[in-house]
Amino acid sequence: MTDQTMTIRQMCEDFDVTPRTLRFYEAKELLFPQREGQKRLYGKRDRARLKLILRGKRFGFSLEEIRQLLDLYYMNDSQATQLRETYVLAEKHLADMKAQRAELDEAIAELQTQMDWGRSRLAQIDPQQAKAS
Repeated sequence: MTDQTMTIRQMCEDFDVTPRTLRFYEAKELLFPQREGQKRLYGKRDRARLKLILRGKRFGFSLEEIRQLLDLYYMNDSQATQLRETYVLAEKHLADMKAQRAELDEAIAELQTQMDWGRSRLAQIDPQQAKAS
């Protein structure tokens, strides 16, 4: 489907999203399908934008951040500004994700320690129950 348009159903199937999601992105002016009456037709540009939107969301970018980055495509500088701004934003999100991972790793280790203590304590109090778990 290089230059062909896709229906909302085809977009949903190809990108594993709901029609509601596509209409939401359209309402937020992130996608601009052609309209034929009530029918929405998505072109190559919309498919590329949706791919970037979904990737951005996966990486924790807000819709406003994604919109700003998508708007930089038309700067007539071979996407240098868009790439530079995307890289800067990606560095920030990567740092945030690593910090969240460190916090999660710490919480997991602490929970495991508490569970080990609980298992040990339970074995002291009720050896039969400890064998069952």
